[in-house]
Amino acid sequence: MSQENRLEKTNRINLLFAFYERLLTEKQQTFLKYYFHDDFSLGEIAAEFEISRQAVYEHIKRAEQTLENYEAKLELLQRHESRMQE
Repeated sequence: MSQENRLEKTNRINLLFAFYERLLTEKQQTFLKYYFHDDFSLGEIAAEFEISRQAVYEHIKRAEQTLENYEAKLELLQRHESRMQE
């Protein structure tokens, strides 16, 4: 993934997180904050929670998918972006 695509993805996840944070589990919220807001590596998060890097990766991927599922159903981000363009 190119640097630009990675930045776009990070921005999208942060925006989705702003809308749907309270719908995520506490663990999902924590891992996404560490990874996307605080720029922790998978290894740093794994060490903090004493779990494997793979487990952290899977938690983050699942949380990202959950955010995308909420957006697909509720479209809060899409509606917000539409209003901003008017």
